Amino acid sequence: MSTATYTVTGMTCGHCVSSVKEEVGEIAGVTAVDVDLASGRLTVTSEGPIDDDKVRAAVAEAGYEVTA
Repeated sequence: MSTATYTVTGMTCGHCVSSVKEEVGEIAGVTAVDVDLASGRLTVTSEGPIDDDKVRAAVAEAGYEVTA
């Protein structure tokens, strides 16, 4: 198991959270996605390490951005 945490900017509502969870959840190997709207924190749990670029691309597909 591997866990990675990111900060996502631009989310303002529950729909935003759902969009991010859906897109990131489609990445191969991801087993759980948790998003905290208040802090913008995205926690991704996976079978093994996930390429950060894939997470960033999934978040961008949902319409948001991962900050450095």
